[in-house]
Amino acid sequence: MLALRTKYRTFFQLFGAGDKAPQVVHRPIILKPLGGSGVQWRPGGLGSGVSRAGLCDVKDEFMSQSAKPTTTWAEIKPSRRVVVSEGLWLRCPGCSALIYRKQMEANLSCCPECQHHFRVGATERLEQLLDQDTFEAMFTGLRPNDPLGFKDLKTYAERLKSEQAKSGELDACKAGVGFIKGRQLMVAVLDLDFMMGSMGSVVGEVVTRAIEGAQARGLPLLIVSGSGGARMQEAGLSLMQMAKTSAALARYQRGGGLFISLLTDPTTGGVTASFAMLGDIILAEPKALVGFAGPRVIAQTIRQELPEGFQRSEYLLKAGMVDRIVPRAQLRNEIARLIDYAG
Repeated sequence: MLALRTKYRTFFQLFGAGDKAPQVVHRPIILKPLGGSGVQWRPGGLGSGVSRAGLCDVKDEFMSQSAKPTTTWAEIKPSRRVVVSEGLWLRCPGCSALIYRKQMEANLSCCPECQHHFRVGATERLEQLLDQDTFEAMFTGLRPNDPLGFKDLKTYAERLKSEQAKSGELDACKAGVGFIKGRQLMVAVLDLDFMMGSMGSVVGEVVTRAIEGAQARGLPLLIVSGSGGARMQEAGLSLMQMAKTSAALARYQRGGGLFISLLTDPTTGGVTASFAMLGDIILAEPKALVGFAGPRVIAQTIRQELPEGFQRSEYLLKAGMVDRIVPRAQLRNEIARLIDYAG
């Protein structure tokens, strides 16, 4: 006789009081012995009126006598799919509203609900600020190299090639001559799309040449800062750009030039510690992060809780470090007015 391992379980569910008990469907059950082949056994003696529990619970399979379904998932799934373009909608970090990207871009890259100012690259910034088709790019032949042979996760040379392919620019600054509401000026814009606008040798040289070009032509100067600071891959060479740009600004301002500095989110590190805070007039966009070290680093260093809104442009306005906070839609009018006022 074969030794069988069995457990008890409920074979069918009982119906409510007064209902007719379900008819039992007899199906073969495989009972596997401890050693040997399976043995078929058809349960018997269970009539249509049975209302008790019985039979066994084993790991065995039910050999269904019914035929396999002929319809597959591939046949019944919808043949038409609704495709939503990636990036068509985005969530505003200011108010958490779901906004249409094209509507945001048409609003100068500001949220139509709360006017949160999204970060923009140098090309878009120039299109927003200058009169149409008036920008004449200058100092475009400068290309960065890797004199220190710097390597972190990958070499600096490889990182430069990757950023140049992604942004289509040689480095993180664009400069030239343009017009704002008919007023000619020299403008330099740091590009957040290239290594977060970090200042290396090329950025420092382009800014310096823009300052000297404004002085030679007798033009007002506008520098739009948006940067993560000095570029660590160039070490001391990037720090030297702080002194070079500051010295060029001192010569320009001694000659009576007008320097308007526009701070955007974020303006940090060596850029803040040099030309960004040396303007005759310092403007800032709303809620722009402006500082040298980040707020988290400062809080960990002094071991104190920082005030609300610390290092934001509104906080700097109260501290007297910023002259005016100007929404993006009003920047053209404000800069043109300042140029007229300074003569």
